[in-house]
Amino acid sequence: MNKSLAALATVGIAGLLTGIVTAQQAVADPSGPPPYRQLSGVGSDTTQDVMNGLANAITINGTKVIGSYDATGSAQITTKDPATTPGCTINRPNGSGAGRTALLNSLQADNKCLDFARSSSLNLGAASPGLTYVPFAVDAVSYAITPTSTVPRKLTLADLKAIYHCNPDYVGTAPNFGITVYLPQAGSGTRSFWESQMGITDADVVAGVYPCIKDAKGGAPVQEHDGRVLDDKSIVPFSIAQYNAQSSQTIADLRGRAILGTVDGIAPTVLNSGFGVKRDVYNVIPTSKIGTAPWSTVFVGSGSLVCQQQGVINTYGFAANPNCGDTTKQTP
Repeated sequence: MNKSLAALATVGIAGLLTGIVTAQQAVADPSGPPPYRQLSGVGSDTTQDVMNGLANAITINGTKVIGSYDATGSAQITTKDPATTPGCTINRPNGSGAGRTALLNSLQADNKCLDFARSSSLNLGAASPGLTYVPFAVDAVSYAITPTSTVPRKLTLADLKAIYHCNPDYVGTAPNFGITVYLPQAGSGTRSFWESQMGITDADVVAGVYPCIKDAKGGAPVQEHDGRVLDDKSIVPFSIAQYNAQSSQTIADLRGRAILGTVDGIAPTVLNSGFGVKRDVYNVIPTSKIGTAPWSTVFVGSGSLVCQQQGVINTYGFAANPNCGDTTKQTP
């Protein structure tokens, strides 16, 4: 694509695969007994549902041990039993960055309120105490548009980069851009991952260097993987795993009219492993706990309880990660 998006708006998409195994729709926050779990975690919207599924599937001596709290919902959550661990009612963290911050705050306070964080992006910036990003699945990210969008259903990665750099040949000119270019809310792992793929920085986005990019609509932040934000002149990144899990009704369907685009001639696929813009997703644990149960039992190594649940991981739209349970990605 060299000039106007409108000239290519009629190009067809190769098709979306939605043959995911239908599963009971995921619930928000821990369900069933015990109400409070040994391992409480917060963070990524992208992986909240698969972690809810894993939390319901994994037990130690017949007892559920993972308490995974959604990125959105009630303003506050209580992660531990107030009778034994008081002070664990906290504001609900929304996104990978917020989850990491909440985990670090808990570790620094030594209040035992949080034990891990969910992350759909890798952040090896300095942390005290140290953190380890443990991969457990593979996701991919495409762009979402409406079926009647002026944005083509097939783009190259170079096209997408031009769009997210607000190139006027692709998005029109200021002050009335022809396309609204969306990013998810601040702190989103999908946002930081997409920015890295587009060759832009969050600092520049926040500073308004790319004036066609918005992360709010009608005064409300754009929540990742919610296609209802779209109109016929907008574009937003969208997890393929989330899209397919929503399509199969495994989780709540927030797609609205959104469809996924084809990137570099490769259509989004059910398990994502062949898609070009792909990423590992992680559970973040304290580095000091790598060899300590239940962290080691649940998260660490290819034989960990999480890595043994490939069926659950696939049901939620994610591909198997050949490095599941690896502990080499550690913050300094």
